[in-house]
Amino acid sequence: MNAMPKVLVVDNGDRAPDSALSAELAGMGYASVTTPFEAADDVLALIPSPAAVVLQMPRHAGWAERRRFLELATRLRKSLADTGTPVIVTGGVSGAATMLQNQLGMHTVAAPDL
Repeated sequence: MNAMPKVLVVDNGDRAPDSALSAELAGMGYASVTTPFEAADDVLALIPSPAAVVLQMPRHAGWAERRRFLELATRLRKSLADTGTPVIVTGGVSGAATMLQNQLGMHTVAAPDL
């Protein structure tokens, strides 16, 4: 069983190697699941308790696409409020990693001792 905390990454489906968060998150001790925007709710239903949800807006998104991501962020923040799961909106890899570290603060990412 994979004891690494899981982070759901939601993007627009266009994944360039230089904008993938998976390697950055793995280096921080997180497993990540990346899904396109349209499948976010379905994938979130399959991940029981994500450590965080990262909405990765394209760097050059137009207003309509930015609004879609911001509306999803608002909805997810409301639905995940009881669990304390942070919902982070970012447009780049380094920004997301830093924001994730800040949001999770002192939470340890190491697997628990057995």
